[in-house]
Amino acid sequence: MRGSVYYQTAQLAKVIFVEGSKKEQRIDPLHEYYQCVSSYKTMETYRNVWNNFFNYLREHWNLKNCELITTEHIVAYFEYKIEYYPSKQYAEKISAALGKLDVALSKYSKYMHDIPTIYDFKVRQNILDNARDLKLVANNYKNRTYQNPLIIINSLMSEKHKLAAFLQLEGGARVEGVALIKIEQLKGYTIDDISKEKKGVVETKEKGGKVGDILLTPETYQLLECYFTNNNLKVFKIKYQDYADDIKQACALSKEDAHGSHGFRWTFAKNRVREYQKHGFTYEQAIQGVSWEMKHFRASITKHYLGY
Repeated sequence: MRGSVYYQTAQLAKVIFVEGSKKEQRIDPLHEYYQCVSSYKTMETYRNVWNNFFNYLREHWNLKNCELITTEHIVAYFEYKIEYYPSKQYAEKISAALGKLDVALSKYSKYMHDIPTIYDFKVRQNILDNARDLKLVANNYKNRTYQNPLIIINSLMSEKHKLAAFLQLEGGARVEGVALIKIEQLKGYTIDDISKEKKGVVETKEKGGKVGDILLTPETYQLLECYFTNNNLKVFKIKYQDYADDIKQACALSKEDAHGSHGFRWTFAKNRVREYQKHGFTYEQAIQGVSWEMKHFRASITKHYLGY
């Protein structure tokens, strides 16, 4: 589909908005109005989320055709929203809107193409359920740093998950940055400008395609190199849901409060601010530097991780 964000969401709204349709029609799988929307207010709410989502895809993924949306985009966007600790109501609204989006895209594709695409964004419900289980969505602040992250990592069942967790803990990467790493993203070694220590460099794609480097201890970097060489692979890849489930189980086994994969990123922020200050940087310099390393621009984001 071509056109502006607002044109595309308008076209999708047309295929599912049926004014005056009855509930029994909208819940009947055999009826033409199945899964449609009858309320102007509800449709406006969904479309506002779609507009935000599509603008996000254009800015961070350079994706301008909504028919090309995949599960990967849904995960990246919802994780991005969860990171900023939305209210439970807002997270549920996003999930509902994304659920209705796959209905709209499937109907539109059926109307427009001889061989339609069937969209399935149920992963958004998995993300919401995990967020609810781990109490990551609320109406106020909750510290999500891990007190004993190494105990949790050592309790993970999968060696790949352990490695992914170390990448997040040491480099501050989002989960999408460690879920898929190609061998060419390993950039060798450098000297950390802050600690003056030798670090391994991995280029990651995060926040919907934003590229940046994370720094790892030589030991973790070597483990990542060995993964590629020992398995004769060119891609390191994990499944988000499996990773999240493993972390939840590891937290239960180690009797640690569960904060999901993002807890490792929060712990990185806290540790890295301390490292800046240990090497003579002011608090203001530390929080700004850590914000940049975590691929944010505003220092206030790091304050959020620290609970200020």
